[in-house]
Amino acid sequence: MARYYVLDLSEDFRRELRETLAEMVNPVEVHVFLSKSGCETCEDTLRLMKVFEEESPTRNGGKLLKLNVYYRESDSGKFSEFKVERVPTVAFLGGEVRWTGIPAGEEIRALVEVIMRISEDESGLEDATKEALKSLKGRVHIETIITPSCPYCPYAVLLAHMFAYEAWKQGNPVILSEAVEAYENPDIADKYGVMSVPSIAINGYLVFVGVPYEEDFLDYVKSAAEGRLTVKGPIRAGEAEEL
Repeated sequence: MARYYVLDLSEDFRRELRETLAEMVNPVEVHVFLSKSGCETCEDTLRLMKVFEEESPTRNGGKLLKLNVYYRESDSGKFSEFKVERVPTVAFLGGEVRWTGIPAGEEIRALVEVIMRISEDESGLEDATKEALKSLKGRVHIETIITPSCPYCPYAVLLAHMFAYEAWKQGNPVILSEAVEAYENPDIADKYGVMSVPSIAINGYLVFVGVPYEEDFLDYVKSAAEGRLTVKGPIRAGEAEEL
């Protein structure tokens, strides 16, 4: 696989990350799933997430961002518990919020924001959305297809991840939000005929290209949860970048 991202772990990056994570309120656990062979981005994913842990603040002798690392070869039980099939995977909240593929490039912005919102115990969603997610019925799987170079993708990922986080927070963990890196997972991108990113699929239907409005996104999530989602073609929701 050709290198399609730049992994910037410079001192400038570390300083900016450290200044942002310094505002963390509560501890956050991140679970990283890797393989010792056949995974071209696993090593970089581990390097990246170790930097996140290192630059997070310390409280009571421990880091507020706690990194847990599992390998397919020795931790199959954890893979099963989190329902992880692909590596690398970076997961939060028991796996309900995850990146499938390295969260590099532009995706680092979304990764930082997700960590901060979980730490602050605030999804940032509208009150009406929070209320709707509290009583949502039925399982919802959101796949946001992304690339590291896409400047719009972090906004789509953050929206989807916060839906999953809010549902989890409300004691109703029925949403799995998965950011799928297209170059590492071309079979998923091909499955949906993705030509531009971000593209968002819900329960197996490609429904949005671009970043949707929260209200529109909620309508589709509710339809999926109720088994009413049928889509003939995706909605062009906002800015997107061609693959």
